[in-house]
Amino acid sequence: MNESFDELLPATRRALHHRIAVAQADGRAPSLVGAVIREGRTVWTGSRGRTGEREPDGDTQYRIGSITKTFTAVLVLRLRDEGLLDLSDPLERHLPGTAVDGVTIAQLLAHTSGIAAESPGPWWERTPGALRPELADVLGEAPLLHPPGLLHHYSNPGYTLLGALVERLRGRPWDAVLRQEVLEPLGMERTSVDAEAPHADGWAVHPWADVLLPEPLEDLGLMGPAGTLWSTSDDLGRWAHFLAEGDDRVLCAASVAGMRTPAAPPADGSWDAGYGLGLQLMRKDGRTLAGHTGSLPGFLAAAWLSPEDGLAAVVLANTTSGVPVGALAADLVSLTAAHEPLIPPAWTPSAGPAPDPELLALTGSWYWGPTPFVLRLDRGSGLELAALTGTSRASRFRPSADGTWTGLDGYYRGEVLRVVRGDDGEVSHLDLGSFVFTRRPYDAAAPVPGGVDPDGWR
Repeated sequence: MNESFDELLPATRRALHHRIAVAQADGRAPSLVGAVIREGRTVWTGSRGRTGEREPDGDTQYRIGSITKTFTAVLVLRLRDEGLLDLSDPLERHLPGTAVDGVTIAQLLAHTSGIAAESPGPWWERTPGALRPELADVLGEAPLLHPPGLLHHYSNPGYTLLGALVERLRGRPWDAVLRQEVLEPLGMERTSVDAEAPHADGWAVHPWADVLLPEPLEDLGLMGPAGTLWSTSDDLGRWAHFLAEGDDRVLCAASVAGMRTPAAPPADGSWDAGYGLGLQLMRKDGRTLAGHTGSLPGFLAAAWLSPEDGLAAVVLANTTSGVPVGALAADLVSLTAAHEPLIPPAWTPSAGPAPDPELLALTGSWYWGPTPFVLRLDRGSGLELAALTGTSRASRFRPSADGTWTGLDGYYRGEVLRVVRGDDGEVSHLDLGSFVFTRRPYDAAAPVPGGVDPDGWR
């Protein structure tokens, strides 16, 4: 029997409301909005506090700070997918004269460029962008603090460079490209460079008294691609769903999945967090979340998505500090998943033509030495290889025109899988990055590296 679960249960809604109520009260935020998105649809929005004379809702704009970087990253990956650049290209190839020789586009996306975290001079988030009219003003005289590619070091000026790269290759301002290529196709009408009513004002809250101080609102100029955008929880819900599923009008599913693939561990060595291509990554309650946090004076923001749960969550607040919005948004995902776990779709046989019999014959058990693996067909006529014991070295493979297969993820990402046949035409073994997989453990009839003891098992 089919059932509809379009709305959250009352107990789930109360748990979510309680969580944001505690966070707003403990963090003393003038206002806070939270939202949960399930399979692309906002199923819960809750708020606390006020913005002026009204209660905030899913259409109230807040400044989202570094969540802006996820938009800039998508614009760069669109250029990559169009063949206008390669992520391994040095930035200087496309944007000469930046004084960051050797830094690649991928390193800028993943914050492994070695460029300083902030722009020199007065605090750029609270001063006019006119103080930094040229890229040289953003970077300073010695922008590289670390050798490119050595470690993860978060860099706001790095994303200024990516914004300038977009402008150079498109021949238009970054915000105009963003509006035409991303926001309009996705229907994100309430995401903008400048505040549009209804919006929250930014405040600092005194640490030892219940009083407020208005924060300045500045045009960030060249630093805009690193953190200038305003948005709503409704719009960010659409954005989170896009980052989970992709949209061929903007960026395909494979490319957004690449954004969620770890490209750099954090600087502190903690493997509970990391960074992909424009996306922060975090392990929380046994799941991997992708998204980003953001802050500017007067505002805090976070958006996390969990593709395996079909869930995303957004938190927006108009305070400079005090609310751990990243942890709060992650908790909204965990609470919803715990109360209402994803119900998988009913299994159905694969649609379309029957698989190639020779391909079907490859499925089943294979052995790397004595370690059992299983090879199976996925619904897209690809292959999936996984160990039967433990969780290591699982990968998916796509077919190549020359009859080989290329790893898409996991340990064998980018590695080539070859089906090797004997003189009789029968499959002898699989060769995967020099590893030999055989139908029986250490098959003496296969070319196992180092050979197999002639006396066999004993």
